[in-house]
Amino acid sequence: MSEVDEKRALLEQAMEAHGEMLTRLAMTYVKNREVAEDITQDVFVRAFEKIEDYRGDATFKTYLCKLTINRCHDHFRSWHYKNAQVIDWWERLMQPSRDLDEQVSSREEASDLGKAILSLPLRYREVIVLYYYQQFDVQEVAKLLGISDNTVKTRMKRARERLKYMLVEEGFDHDPTNQKSY
Repeated sequence: MSEVDEKRALLEQAMEAHGEMLTRLAMTYVKNREVAEDITQDVFVRAFEKIEDYRGDATFKTYLCKLTINRCHDHFRSWHYKNAQVIDWWERLMQPSRDLDEQVSSREEASDLGKAILSLPLRYREVIVLYYYQQFDVQEVAKLLGISDNTVKTRMKRARERLKYMLVEEGFDHDPTNQKSY
């Protein structure tokens, strides 16, 4: 088997094993399925092109997650992203204001835990997602993000405090014995 065939086989295995997880990880950053899929595809292309750079210090999954996180950060720095943000802001500014019923309905929808997590600032959202959803330990999260273990712990604590505040403010009640009746 040639070197290219070996690289291709490794990449196919990685795509099968980690493709959806990497797309979900990218989604937590960019909040757009199509962009997340593009980022994931780009990560696999880069991994194929630069497989020699993989030193084996961490698992291949961790390596791919790091590439995905870096690619998401690149996306936020891109001209296209910044231009789209300005256009979205302008369109929201020009829309007529919503009535009170719409605002109340929108607030009820925002009480969902996933939406609350996605509304966190990036530095808090990424540690929550990597620790709770991707199931990395504190040391792996620290290594992926290039920060200290204590910084990860601090960000997790602050993220949980913010989530608790947001969910209580929005009326989210996770106790199944205390159900609201409408």
